[in-house]
Amino acid sequence: QVQLVESGGGSVQAGGSLRLSCAASGLAISTYCMGWFRQAPGKEREGVARIDPYGITVYGDSVKGRFTSSKDNAKNTVYLQMNSVKTEDTAIYYCAALRYRFCTFSPNDYNYWGQGTQVTVSS
Repeated sequence: QVQLVESGGGSVQAGGSLRLSCAASGLAISTYCMGWFRQAPGKEREGVARIDPYGITVYGDSVKGRFTSSKDNAKNTVYLQMNSVKTEDTAIYYCAALRYRFCTFSPNDYNYWGQGTQVTVSS
């Protein structure tokens, strides 16, 4: 049984930092494209970052230069370091896994999803 469990969400002031973690079980992240998505109230789910089995990362335009995704294959865990956060970063953040053929930012391509963790940025 595959499980993705996000943690690290919470409240932070604008300009601050937060680190999210996604612990995977039932699959090896070394063979998956791992994505971070977010969804704010009334908005569509948005791709934030993705990291492929080779460690190559791609970021959404709205977070480039501020967010960094990394992974620890030995711990089977993916991370999202969020720096210089803005109020518009407020959303539920989801971790997702895509059986690797190519990495995308299309939510429909992903096979497994975590339950999400809330991030709230105040001014």
